[in-house]
Amino acid sequence: MKISIERGTLLKAVAQAQSVVERRNTIPILANVLIEAEGDTAQFRATDLDIEVVDKAPAQVERAGATTVAATTLHEIVRKLPDGALVTLTADAASGRLTVEAGRSNFSLATLPREDFPVMASSEYHSNFTANAAILRRLFDKSKFAISTEETRYYLNGVYMHVADAVEGGKALRCVATDGHRLARIDANLPMGAEDMPGVIVPRKTVGELRKLLDDDEMDIAVSVSETKVRFATPNITLTSKVIDGTFPDYTRVIPAGNTRRLEVDAAEFARAVDRVATVSSERSRAVKLQLDDDRLILSVNAPDSGAAEEELAVAYSDERLEIGFNAKYLLEIANQVDRENAVFLFNSSGDPTLMREGNDESAVYVVMPMRV
Repeated sequence: MKISIERGTLLKAVAQAQSVVERRNTIPILANVLIEAEGDTAQFRATDLDIEVVDKAPAQVERAGATTVAATTLHEIVRKLPDGALVTLTADAASGRLTVEAGRSNFSLATLPREDFPVMASSEYHSNFTANAAILRRLFDKSKFAISTEETRYYLNGVYMHVADAVEGGKALRCVATDGHRLARIDANLPMGAEDMPGVIVPRKTVGELRKLLDDDEMDIAVSVSETKVRFATPNITLTSKVIDGTFPDYTRVIPAGNTRRLEVDAAEFARAVDRVATVSSERSRAVKLQLDDDRLILSVNAPDSGAAEEELAVAYSDERLEIGFNAKYLLEIANQVDRENAVFLFNSSGDPTLMREGNDESAVYVVMPMRV
């Protein structure tokens, strides 16, 4: 195999591949990227056995073929090459080496046979549809902060993507994530062809990798879903992942319907104020207290070891007086999801879950559990 490829194009393809590769591997071949060259295209494939990414890039193919080489090493070399350089990759099966040349730089890397590289089995997908990148980005970006990191409840270690009844009637494509302390539920219009999609839990790592495909607002993403796998594809990149084998809990039970105490506040101002007063909170509890009265919110922290802080905000609130405590980190993460100017919080009592949404938009709803302060 011998190919020449522009440094920027190669860097983008190898960066996508090496981010899937696990740093600590007991199986040497899984640390490698599979490079396949044919026609006028080079294909870069990497896997950790749960996720597989394939990136196609235009290349001058002098000699078709394939080889595998350490993904992280190749990425580091290409990253350090000068911008605009033409990189030539030459694989010699007899010596088991891959030569990387660019200008006066020359590297010789050890390779492993392509036959040893595991390719994810293709599966029949129940549902195939197309969704705009901006829509998918909103669904996953606004829900991923609530993914649980607790390995014992593995079924919460991802985003539950499924078809649900929309708030305003009809059906919606919905993403939900929760860790038991906070919950995010985000809806989008249901794309054509997604009506029969099985509900799947997309793993945390896959959500992170998927984000790299969703930067171009004009791009349409081909989505394929089966009971065991999910695939997201652009014309050049295909990301295939196993889904979490488990049942996502009935999240509708924890979304409060009867919260009537309504607070409206400037989201950015609120987030900055929480961040400031939380500076003196104890690392362990991160507790911040909210005191609500007529059009007034007092945020306070009282940590015997480190000190106390208080800040007052002008808000829209006309219900009876309320004192409620939250983990400052959870409040900040939820406030930072708000794209509009105002955040609306709906409370019941100091011991009940609180609901938050952006203005009157009910397509994005967040729930946060209070804590004793």
